Amino acid sequence: MEPLSKSLEENLDWLKSSFGNTADCYTKKIRIAGVECAICLMEGLGNLEKTWELLLKRIGIQPLLGMNGEKLFSYIMEKSDYPTDKMPVESREDLVFRLTAGMTVILLDGCNKGFSLTTQAMAYRSVSAPSTEGNVRGSQEGFTELVRVNVSLIRRLIRTTDLCVEYAQLGQRTRTEYALCYNQKLVPPKLLEETKEKLKKAELPFLLDSAYLIPFLRRGPFHLFSGMGNTERPAVAAAKLCEGKIIILVNGSPFALILPTFFAEHFESLDDYSTTALFASTIRLLKYTGFFLAILLPAVYVTAVRFLPEAVPYQLLTTIAKGEADTPFPITMEMLMVLVVLEIIREAGLRMPKQLGHSVSLVAAVIIGDTAVKAGIMSVPVIAVAAIAAIATYVIPSLYEQVTLLRFGFVLLGGYLGVAGLAAGLFVLVAMVCGDAQGYPYTYPIVPWDKGMVRDGIFRSSWKVLAKNDYSLRDIKQEDRH
Repeated sequence: MEPLSKSLEENLDWLKSSFGNTADCYTKKIRIAGVECAICLMEGLGNLEKTWELLLKRIGIQPLLGMNGEKLFSYIMEKSDYPTDKMPVESREDLVFRLTAGMTVILLDGCNKGFSLTTQAMAYRSVSAPSTEGNVRGSQEGFTELVRVNVSLIRRLIRTTDLCVEYAQLGQRTRTEYALCYNQKLVPPKLLEETKEKLKKAELPFLLDSAYLIPFLRRGPFHLFSGMGNTERPAVAAAKLCEGKIIILVNGSPFALILPTFFAEHFESLDDYSTTALFASTIRLLKYTGFFLAILLPAVYVTAVRFLPEAVPYQLLTTIAKGEADTPFPITMEMLMVLVVLEIIREAGLRMPKQLGHSVSLVAAVIIGDTAVKAGIMSVPVIAVAAIAAIATYVIPSLYEQVTLLRFGFVLLGGYLGVAGLAAGLFVLVAMVCGDAQGYPYTYPIVPWDKGMVRDGIFRSSWKVLAKNDYSLRDIKQEDRH
């Protein structure tokens, strides 16, 4: 790091040249106790009015005998009532970091150090309900785009000294701030050390979303399931921290990364812990059923029609034969066409302005669906099967990408290779699910079998049982790691 110069003019010239004489870089020379100083801040990030309120009452310090930049700096940091940040500004990199964080920096002539004032006034979206995680009960707060606000939301829920937050920067062109959050008594030291090492080695030109970090932290490039999760809810992040997991918050992103995340956790939700154990367990079983329906139902339908028509009930087979007789495409191609159309409709509804969302739904339901059947392009059974699979996908939104890719893959395997293709696909799926996630079995607590399977796995026990058998990552035996 390049240290600041003792010359105030040199520091200001460097600052102006570095930012290219940008209009929002505010500098103003003032005198404090007879020593020439300069106020530096970024307009829109720092509050100029608040800065002057802090300085006006103290700017008239009477000049002291023999006062110079270094003595004034020591006096302000140690003896004055200036509300300065505890860490001085010593380098040019630190100066840029403080300014872009919304702080006001005071530089002094004759001193190679400056001090900063907390005067942030950055505009940001207020705390509101999450848009991607729907829950009936529990907290309705969601993360915002400002990392410091997100940390405060977690701190409000975990009011102990165990919560530790470390800030760092990534992205050569953006120097984006991110926060590494963990419970220092529950997080496994090896997991924490490996995560820090991976983040240090991550090379990114810019960091604009927490998802940019997943390739550097995931299980491996050939794993469809990354072993990491995300959440918009501070309550979920707090619960994961209490299990010894690590939360990564990135400035500018309302999604927090959770690592490690096990396969079974994709079928859990915050509402599971606000309802009875029996109902929560039933809902989880329904989610597992929805997962297999979403990836296998279209493929099983295509395989049965092409290779095993004798396994289809006679009444249903008659309906299917009548529908296929009116369509010009083979069953496999027809199913793929319907799935592609459904994905196009979903993408259009997602990217279109909200005001046009109803129009997209109306066009999809009436024109594409009804007209395509009447025109003989698609058959009713194929559309019904694809629709059921698509709806089942939304039961597990955190696995939407994986489920969509698996659905297309299974249709191709089943449509062209039959039962053998489905069996091969299931074998590959099991192979992708198995393995480790940050040193822990990704299939925990299902495989290897653990009492957590019944306590809080596919099934959920009552809070009386959960309270007596608290859980953290450190409870997983060492031999269970890969």
